[in-house]
Amino acid sequence: MFVDRDGTIIDETGYLSDPDRARLLPNAAQALRMLNDLGVPVIVISNQSGIARGMYAARDVEKVNSRIRDLLQAEGAFLDQMYYCPHHPDYDVECDCRKPQPGLLIKGAREFGILLDKSFMIGDKLIDIQAGKAAGTQAIFLRTGDGEKELERAREEIVVTADRICEDLLEAVQWILGCMNITV
Repeated sequence: MFVDRDGTIIDETGYLSDPDRARLLPNAAQALRMLNDLGVPVIVISNQSGIARGMYAARDVEKVNSRIRDLLQAEGAFLDQMYYCPHHPDYDVECDCRKPQPGLLIKGAREFGILLDKSFMIGDKLIDIQAGKAAGTQAIFLRTGDGEKELERAREEIVVTADRICEDLLEAVQWILGCMNITV
């Protein structure tokens, strides 16, 4: 399972570099715990262009990610891996790891033995859905974070591209498990 970070697991605050500002979204830990309990690898895929823009350093992203892991652990959940793209084409280089490119999903699939056509990408932005589709996963769009703004901006493309639109991560995970006839 691949999930976006900001706006999907934690509050969307824009260019988050202060770990003390990281706040779990309601139901996020519960959703991740459900996947953890089933042995489903959970991998975060995140764009962190603040690094390329000179707004913060990679060590700041690592500190925020560590804080997120601590917050989840306190609620009995965990992430198997957290990948991020530090690039932005206007400030840095073109790459295959910046969503909507599928590079980090492909990397995660290789490292964890995930079959992409049997997996999902979940996020609150169109680029999350596009990255998932480019990698060959199913894609679920969330209304959390920037989701409502994205729906106003790109409703038609989201409706056509996403396999499902859900209120939050918990609803997405429940829908996925329902499709697999798994009850928890």
